[in-house]
Amino acid sequence: MPTSYDVVIIGSGQAGNPLAYAMADAGRRVALVEENHLGGSCVNYGCSPTKNLLAAAERAHQVRTAADYGIRTSAPEVDFRAIMAAKNALVQHSRDGLRKNLTQEHPGITVLRGHAAFTGPHALRVTLVQGDEQELEAPLIFLNTGTRAAVPELDGLDAVPYLTTTELLDLPELPEHLLILGAGYIGVEFGQMFRRFGCRVTLIEAGKRLLAHEDADVCQAMKEMLEAEGVEFVLGAEARRVSQNAAGEITLSATTPEGERRLRGSHLLIATGRTPNSDTLDLSKAGIKTDEKGYIQVDRNLQTAARGVYALGDVHGGPQFTHISYDDYRVVRDAILHGKRRSAKRRPLPYTVFTEPQLGRIGLNEDQAREQNIPYRVATMPVRTIGRARETGRTTGFWKVLVDDKDQVLGAAIFGAEGGEIMTMFQLAMLGKIPYPTLQNMIIAHPTWAEGLNNVFTKLRRPA
Repeated sequence: MPTSYDVVIIGSGQAGNPLAYAMADAGRRVALVEENHLGGSCVNYGCSPTKNLLAAAERAHQVRTAADYGIRTSAPEVDFRAIMAAKNALVQHSRDGLRKNLTQEHPGITVLRGHAAFTGPHALRVTLVQGDEQELEAPLIFLNTGTRAAVPELDGLDAVPYLTTTELLDLPELPEHLLILGAGYIGVEFGQMFRRFGCRVTLIEAGKRLLAHEDADVCQAMKEMLEAEGVEFVLGAEARRVSQNAAGEITLSATTPEGERRLRGSHLLIATGRTPNSDTLDLSKAGIKTDEKGYIQVDRNLQTAARGVYALGDVHGGPQFTHISYDDYRVVRDAILHGKRRSAKRRPLPYTVFTEPQLGRIGLNEDQAREQNIPYRVATMPVRTIGRARETGRTTGFWKVLVDDKDQVLGAAIFGAEGGEIMTMFQLAMLGKIPYPTLQNMIIAHPTWAEGLNNVFTKLRRPA
């Protein structure tokens, strides 16, 4: 006989965990099934560990450039094993905290370690890690299984010890020369990180520019910043084949605008996108549909084609960010527990690329405004014009803001120091429908980064 629960959650991610707490605190009997580590991608191989490593890389860069501020010191010695040990300790602390929350702090939650798959619309079979099987049933089932690295079809790749971001985070030693296939958000963050650790880094991208979803001027500024630190780029490159010689050297052959190139390195990171963890759930037995890439199809309430079954986080496609996954939790929590419905289809999309300096983005960029035929004015301001930038020496980048004909902020791209924090100021202005002249004339403490709000709108113009 199956064990009955009020709620079954598959996946201990950034939507699944808080949903388990909320449902249990509301008196529901909850089972949470996780086949890997508690915490999902963010805790284990995404946000938390990578930002910790980026912080270490930034410290190395600060030591390396200390002479620019009159501080004489020797070149930094990067103890990669110590850096990785600190990262591992942070991850383990998060895992331990989650286990305590799920098993001790919220009565009513049963945590099962194993793999779940559907046997019917509201029935599941869990194959536990120790080999036993357990049948479950529940009127409410939530899928928060996330994604994994997408591996391209590339001749010879299966014979080469390539890395995804998961394996890269467990490297025992620094690469001598890291080849990164893919110059999206993941590629540029890891590229700068390992360059600052002292590695040679080459980013190989099929597109004509990195960060395909950003405006051309933002992409160019990011490229120039990374090149100034020594990161190499090969753009417009179609990877053809990869191989490894007896000495362990990896060669990636690619067709480029300049002709055929053979790029050699000690390690190869695949950063060409993600694929959903939906293929082993036996979704068809529950009547759940996916798109051609395997992402689970949901309605505005995040419900699948099976009534009472919801998909949360990256597995249903769309923007793949921790904060969007967490908002998925809020959408279903409010609808089910509080009777307050809110669409998950139309909501703000803030995000930050954690290079240094950061790129913070909210709302529309110029390409998107043109595609949607939305009239706009645009203002750009070099970071170096902000007093705080000159005082701290953090002058790289620019701010770019779009406003509509009613003086409302449409979007912002903040490429500069504290770009994510400053972007959030524009997000708050958009949420509060504050017209830009109000921001322009605010009294803002001096000398702060926020003072840029007074000046960025000075040269608003219509696009050419």
